[in-house]
Amino acid sequence: MERENIVVSKSVEFALGVIAYCEILENNRKYVIANQLLKSGTSIGANIHEAQNAESRADFIHKVKIAAKEVEETKYWLILCERAGYPFDESLKSKINELGLIIYKILSSSKANR
Repeated sequence: MERENIVVSKSVEFALGVIAYCEILENNRKYVIANQLLKSGTSIGANIHEAQNAESRADFIHKVKIAAKEVEETKYWLILCERAGYPFDESLKSKINELGLIIYKILSSSKANR
């Protein structure tokens, strides 16, 4: 039986939450911010998935670093949504923080094991 890959599962779960939230933003005619959030929020999982088939340890680290950058960009868009008073999904804030911690742990472990 294959072990569940937590970061893959959580990135997919987060992306699905972002998609649903962006639909709410679009229904409220917040198209520009919905588009930016959708791109960065779903890119995290795409890069994590790419990292699973990396060509080398350096390639793996590079893809995880990109995912980490997307985490930070996504946090930014969520902060803007919250502070602008848009309808806000609090669970996304806790999920992005948790996902970020996992990704930063993977990065530090991968760099230490070079």
